[in-house]
Amino acid sequence: MLEQMLTINIFAFMLIFSRIGTMFFLFPGFRGKQVNIRTRLSIALAVAFILTPLMADELPGMPATTMMLFALIAGEVLAGAIIATVALILFSAVQTTGTVIAFISAMANSLIFDPISEQQSAIVAGFLTTTATLLIFVTGLHHVFIRAMIDSYTIFQPGVAPEIGDALALITKTVSATFKIGLQLAAPFIVVSIVYNLVLGIMTRLSPQVPIFFVAMPAQIVVSVILLMITVPAIMLAFMNYVQDGMLPFVSAP
Repeated sequence: MLEQMLTINIFAFMLIFSRIGTMFFLFPGFRGKQVNIRTRLSIALAVAFILTPLMADELPGMPATTMMLFALIAGEVLAGAIIATVALILFSAVQTTGTVIAFISAMANSLIFDPISEQQSAIVAGFLTTTATLLIFVTGLHHVFIRAMIDSYTIFQPGVAPEIGDALALITKTVSATFKIGLQLAAPFIVVSIVYNLVLGIMTRLSPQVPIFFVAMPAQIVVSVILLMITVPAIMLAFMNYVQDGMLPFVSAP
């Protein structure tokens, strides 16, 4: 009896950890290199251990062959990867916003290593992504990610292979919406840039002898920094609402 119980619990824990571990290794705020891999592993193991007695009844029975076991694990990993990938795409909206702002504010060549995207990016994009990551944990939005982990078992049932076509359609739709919201968040800078360059062109025609390039570049950076100081709260608020709304399809109603 004890041996049978241990076997069932280990099998259930293995399946749950396959999905939960994949999510924790891909979710924004957890996947960065600055987060120790042992810490991520410990958190994933703890959450899987807590969920095992709660989700054990919803899991399929012990498979008869090793190939079927690997197929079940692969299905769980795929389900976790789909949800975590959507979260990553949602989070990249602020990266798009920062890149657009840096490009139109003459700061695109000011590069810095972004610990969130783990690559060289414009300093504005690095600032916005770091701020967004901080706000995810400060505002408790990471609880939505954890809730999506638990409720994912009602959307992607264990033992049932996820619909690849539907998953690809969801990812494609999310990418399109994320790029759109990224441009919308940078809209104030786009408008100011158009007006600024229009005025600059008029000044160039009226005073050809003035070295416009040496005057315009510092002024453009100053105006962009001031505008960034004004709009950052609104950008972050809109971004947080977008991420929350994007994760709600994976969260069951209470």
